[in-house]
Amino acid sequence: MKVYDDKHIKNIVLVGAHQSGKTTLAETMLFEAGLINRRGTVENRNTVSDHHEIEHERGTSVFATPLHTEWRNYKINIIDTPGLDDFIGEIISSIRVADTIVTVLNGQHGVEIGTEIIWNYISDYHKPTVFVINQIDHAGIDFEDSFRSVVELVGKNAIKIQYPLRIDGAQCIIDVLKMKLYKFPEGGGKPEKHPIPEDQKELADQLHNELVEKAAENDEELMELFFEKGTLNEDEMRQGIKAGMLNHELFPVFCVSALEDMGSGRLMGFIDNVAPAAADLKPEQTLEGRAVERTNEAPTSLFVFKTVYQPNLGQITFFKVKSGNISVNEKLMNARNGETEVLHQLFIMDGKKREPVSRLVVGDIGATLRLKYTETNDTLHEVGNPITIRPIAYPESRTRKAVSAVKRNEEEKLTDALRKINSQDPTAIISYSRELKQQILGCQGELHLATIDWTLKNIYDVEAMFEKPRIAYRETIQRAATANYRHKKQSGGAGQFAQVHLKIEPYIEGMPEPQGFNIRGKEEEELPWGGKLIFYNCIVGGVIDLRYLPSIKKGIQETMESGPLTGSYVTDIRVMVYDGKMHSVDSNDISFKIAGAHAFKEAFLNAKPKLLEPIRELTIKVPEDMVGNVMTDLQSRRAVILGIDSEDRYQILKCNAPEAELYGYSTSLRSLTQGKATFTSVFSSFQSVPTNVQKQLVSS
Repeated sequence: MKVYDDKHIKNIVLVGAHQSGKTTLAETMLFEAGLINRRGTVENRNTVSDHHEIEHERGTSVFATPLHTEWRNYKINIIDTPGLDDFIGEIISSIRVADTIVTVLNGQHGVEIGTEIIWNYISDYHKPTVFVINQIDHAGIDFEDSFRSVVELVGKNAIKIQYPLRIDGAQCIIDVLKMKLYKFPEGGGKPEKHPIPEDQKELADQLHNELVEKAAENDEELMELFFEKGTLNEDEMRQGIKAGMLNHELFPVFCVSALEDMGSGRLMGFIDNVAPAAADLKPEQTLEGRAVERTNEAPTSLFVFKTVYQPNLGQITFFKVKSGNISVNEKLMNARNGETEVLHQLFIMDGKKREPVSRLVVGDIGATLRLKYTETNDTLHEVGNPITIRPIAYPESRTRKAVSAVKRNEEEKLTDALRKINSQDPTAIISYSRELKQQILGCQGELHLATIDWTLKNIYDVEAMFEKPRIAYRETIQRAATANYRHKKQSGGAGQFAQVHLKIEPYIEGMPEPQGFNIRGKEEEELPWGGKLIFYNCIVGGVIDLRYLPSIKKGIQETMESGPLTGSYVTDIRVMVYDGKMHSVDSNDISFKIAGAHAFKEAFLNAKPKLLEPIRELTIKVPEDMVGNVMTDLQSRRAVILGIDSEDRYQILKCNAPEAELYGYSTSLRSLTQGKATFTSVFSSFQSVPTNVQKQLVSS
């Protein structure tokens, strides 16, 4: 295969809401360029990009799929992404390595909530973006309404390059950059080029002039030319459009019918001629604070944006060449772990098809097999030239499940499989909670969870159970209490004896020292699970030897690790040990540890104990006409509304809700709003559990 330089490599990612037509457009682009001689369809499960078995089962994209094609002396790398935000990790990683984002809209719906979610990430990365309004041949399309929704999303810098119309029953597109009419035959394909009809000339001229002005705004030399000539030629307009795209201040809008192959060739021509190449983007900053030298002569560095495990191949690692170039059998070092990897093979990928290559240059996207120490988000660099590409920041989990193996003897196998899944998909977060004594899987929603379950069964041959996770409650007290405990055990020879008197109180930061005690020592312990234990030595007259105080404290701490009410962690308590007894022969550390633990437990149960529950702060973005249903549901979950803001057609609800009431919330919200609402959730605080709820929890 021909090796292209970085000025002739275009990396695009197709993004958009579910069922906007991304996979169909990718298939049509490959067909237009001659990479395939027959187009597949999603319904027939024979597209190049949707090649995984699970995608065939579900009839939708689940993974981001790298493809490539060659068009008029340019190489276009295409990444087709899923449209459902359960798979947002696949979308974000693809945006990260693309040079231009092609946002596909279903012409019947325009900008949808899925589009808006993706747009937030595009904006974060400041990537050049083209909008493509699809299905222009559909009876239900409203192109102008769809265009207005783009303007509402990105502002007045959205600019029409094309608009559709029908002439004598034939589907046509008027292109105001080239000032031509494209007339398509029935069933699509290669169009006829015609002058713009008289009845469209005024509108086309108006849109052309708007495009000229927008192009001129983004380049000082072009602005001077515009003032001088009153217009710009096509090449000058291309230059200005590219500058505007690079500044994230101009968003061209195209129209196509991906299914009928109308307008896709013109879109590819624009990508070739106008869309930024890898060489055009601003230099990227590394974690070391240096700019990446985006040249072939620079030391080689690769950024791994995706890994996939296939049973018959092992791990496939997808990367973008960030600097230098890479050849077969080259050795690179992993910046994260210092391990050396040898890239024995290099490929260009088209779905499941691999095309071997001997070399890839800066700006290109490729793949290799069977790397031992490399995961998604890693940087591989030339030995002796360390560089760390800034990793992708993935969103927090929205759904949490306790996960365990159906067969007990497969727990280790399950853990290993989940670790591999996480290394490929960082939005599948696995952790073991010592507190809950459960393995917890965090993911983006029920569809994401179903995909993980499918992968466990079909790829790793292990069956898992997914359950509601336990809640990490906290226990504390509301008043002071005293207790004493005598531990005595005699079993021939030296026995065990210890007696401990103590007082406990709720601890509040900044409270005065306890009154009525002769304080001889104070230890302040930051508890691993949050909060504090303040331990006072108030012993007078040596009734307990100082050497036994650490054992008393240890007994108290162990009791706090498994609280007397529900076995949850105990927090924010201060303890005064003020009296006791010991025996010259029978007293020892274990005796005082036991006595301290029992005395603390008795005092705790007499100190009006209370349970605290974790509260999460939710930010919910919901269409205005659906706010009522969402708020009613939140109130049933004991949520407290903190405020409501407006943003375009949406309301932003902020509320605090108990974690115990949020199990399955992602699914419920999707059902309540037909998938049009989104939410984020972060830990807020611990708050007292209502009395009736505490009774239920303690009795159970």
